[in-house]
Amino acid sequence: MSIAQNIIQDFRMPTVFRVGVGAFTTLVKEIEELGAKKVAIVSDKGLEKVGVVQKVLDHIKPLSVPTITYTEISGEPTFQLLREAVLTLDAEKCDVIIGIGGGSALDVAKATAALCGKDDITSYLNGEKVVKSRTVKCILLPTTSGTGSEVTMNAIFGDEEQQVKRGIVSPVFLPDVAIIDPELTISCPARVTAASGVDAFTHAIESYIAIKATPLTKVYSEKAMKLFPSNITRAVHNGNDLDARTGMSWVSSLAGVALANAGVGAVHALAYPLGGKYHIEHGVANALLMPFVFEVIGKTCTEEMMEVASFLQLGDFKSQPSEALKAVVDYMYQLLEDLDLPTSLSELGIEEESLPMLAEQAAKIDRLLSNTPYKLNEQKILGIYQSAFKGRGGN
Repeated sequence: MSIAQNIIQDFRMPTVFRVGVGAFTTLVKEIEELGAKKVAIVSDKGLEKVGVVQKVLDHIKPLSVPTITYTEISGEPTFQLLREAVLTLDAEKCDVIIGIGGGSALDVAKATAALCGKDDITSYLNGEKVVKSRTVKCILLPTTSGTGSEVTMNAIFGDEEQQVKRGIVSPVFLPDVAIIDPELTISCPARVTAASGVDAFTHAIESYIAIKATPLTKVYSEKAMKLFPSNITRAVHNGNDLDARTGMSWVSSLAGVALANAGVGAVHALAYPLGGKYHIEHGVANALLMPFVFEVIGKTCTEEMMEVASFLQLGDFKSQPSEALKAVVDYMYQLLEDLDLPTSLSELGIEEESLPMLAEQAAKIDRLLSNTPYKLNEQKILGIYQSAFKGRGGN
């Protein structure tokens, strides 16, 4: 793919981007340096139940800074929940928000930090306006390795009225501090580890072939893909393997940086309607759709598929470049089997008669489809859904 594009692109990351075992212990120092007068911890009910929220409270207790918790998140968040979070934390006048959890909690935390103090947030939520500034500081600590939310400018929420998932995007969604400690991911269940891990791989490969990819973003995408194969299966099937957890933390963060700056494409576009109507977990939707999407769009990026095959140690296809795509897609299919993830839309309870409606919705997500090096119209998208409904080799 040519790099002589007539576009000028920025490259953005959090102000502080810290990765490593034990990095959680630096949280107190960061809160002090931000001059916090009142702190809010945003997390989900599951992490509150298993004691992770209390661990954070105990850790920062010596600071004697007034602290509240917001843990109303269960499942993937909606715009209505975001409104409630903004209303609650705005009233509390918190000046530092700490998000800890998976992508849902982190998206709520960073979006809330950006929207606090705004008079009317409706225009930001419906995409009419982009948030230009924020006055509340933000620290994010992921407990999964997948969404990369701690290093991206995107936040994804369910629109209950339209039954779709939509992203809102702003540079100020990047946190002041991202702390990625692999030890925080040890308790992540196997299913979530698998789905979020393949989500990270989706970010890496989609950003690598993206229209907006640059030589710099490809450095991050490439490294994430190289680290992925040797770590994902171990992290899923032996969750206490700290080396594998560390590897997946790097995969998630590196792919997240690539996603933030190059964007993703058709896999995500087709996944969003599944989350909106059927509430399929984002990572599961991406993982399942990825091979079916790449069977189609991979035809326009043969050179990149040869490179990806090399990153995944699938072989050297310089003498037979057309075989590289098949090798990569075969790897994606096998990944679903190895990680015990669903292999067809029918397994997820999706009705075949709803596929045209899903295709209609996906075809409208131009922000992502236009970043894909293959022109997908509604009919082609429907064909991909139909293939995914039946599963590989389905009739």
